[in-house]
Amino acid sequence: MKRTIIDTSNMEMEDKVVAIKRVTKVVKGGRNMRFAALVVVGDKNGHVGAGLGKAAEVPEAIRKAKEDAMKKVISLPIDENGSIPHDFIGNFGSASVLLKKASIGTGIIAGGPARIVLELAGYKNIRTKSLGSNNKQNVVLATLAGLSELKTPEEVASLRGISVSDL
Repeated sequence: MKRTIIDTSNMEMEDKVVAIKRVTKVVKGGRNMRFAALVVVGDKNGHVGAGLGKAAEVPEAIRKAKEDAMKKVISLPIDENGSIPHDFIGNFGSASVLLKKASIGTGIIAGGPARIVLELAGYKNIRTKSLGSNNKQNVVLATLAGLSELKTPEEVASLRGISVSDL
């Protein structure tokens, strides 16, 4: 079940730049240099999104990426331990991110790009392992894909047509 994209107009969002790439296009007159920025936004309370922006200057690329990320914010389940409801593997391209439930006191155990997503999403205790590609953009999107596929016990019970206690 995909998470629905939500309205972020009245939310206080925090943003972090994950990566800035210098992209060069060779043309007849020489080289055209532009910048691509990857930004993750979140409210540290179960809402997070990522966006990509491209422009001739870095600040403009970051602004565009932030606007793109705000359009793609999704709502995520957080359990009473500040972790995820169950283990899951998120995939995007050749990047895979293994998301594992953790007990209180574990903290966020994750590599760079996945850590930023999890911190801004509001998780306190989670373990992850980045598998396959280590491309920052694909790791961020794989993490978001995995988090968006998570189901709460209530959602699973309703899909099976039973009560949570029978689960």
